[in-house]
Amino acid sequence: MTGYIIRRMVALFFVMLMVSIIVFVLMNAVPGGPFSLGERGYTPDAMANLERKYGLDKPLLERYWNFLSGALRLDFGYSFAVAGNPPVTDVILRTWPVTLHVGIYTIVLSFGLGSLMGIVAAYRRNSWLDNAVTFTATLGITLPNFIIATFFLLIFGFQNGWGQDPRKWIIPPLSPDSLPLLSWDYFLPVLTYALAPLALVARYTRSSVSDALSADYVRTARAKGLSHRAIMFRHVLRNALIPMVTVLLPQIPNLLTGSLFIEVVYGIPGLGKFFVTSIFNRDYPMIMGLVLLIAFFWGLTYLLTDILYTLIDPRIRITGRGSA
Repeated sequence: MTGYIIRRMVALFFVMLMVSIIVFVLMNAVPGGPFSLGERGYTPDAMANLERKYGLDKPLLERYWNFLSGALRLDFGYSFAVAGNPPVTDVILRTWPVTLHVGIYTIVLSFGLGSLMGIVAAYRRNSWLDNAVTFTATLGITLPNFIIATFFLLIFGFQNGWGQDPRKWIIPPLSPDSLPLLSWDYFLPVLTYALAPLALVARYTRSSVSDALSADYVRTARAKGLSHRAIMFRHVLRNALIPMVTVLLPQIPNLLTGSLFIEVVYGIPGLGKFFVTSIFNRDYPMIMGLVLLIAFFWGLTYLLTDILYTLIDPRIRITGRGSA
């Protein structure tokens, strides 16, 4: 197991290296730049001075080498677009805790409630409860989260009185300097953000549990007189978890790195909005830092998924030379 983890971490390093090369080349291949005359309104002399200051006047290979040498020390440079031009690492450390708070609560709600809904629907197949869970899952997957967020703002905001900003009542601005562990300020953002993954969890849990309930070993366990609880925990859930883990665990990186729409609609100063705004602003250091952060989480998630396979099913073994 230890050898396998080391091999996967080395492979993850090279994956992130290739991601950084591809993103860096594509980013610089787009016409224009962060200080282009038509986009920011700088004079040619001012633009030339800014490019010289941030090293954008150097050859592409030299610029990438400078970035890579700094990234190995977790130094991604200075942001071009954020006020004050702070280091990218400082921006991430300042805004990511807000996104993590919302993301962690979203994971707990969506995976906990979604799994329960899927299990109940599988046990009550073709009943009104199963139809209700299926309808809710379909609605949660198809409706965009910014539509749901706007709907919640209208419903709950108007209850506070006409003409007032509903965001001040629903969620006072979450400051990176003051983050309560538990607060009602998280309620609507978490509920909005959790609907789509909750629906996905409920859908795949129902499918996996239904397949397990129809298996021969479950019928054999029932014939032996085992209780419903014993059948569920010893046989059904254990065998249904593997397809669930494969599909659902990769949802975690998305939830931990934030959503542009949720953070903008609810006025959350998190990391998600920086990912898109940095692209529009041609903020090269911010783009590279956020892309590598997301790539690292994706690689780590798939490694964790393989390790969980061995804990769920003892028949699966992982060795330093591969998996079996």
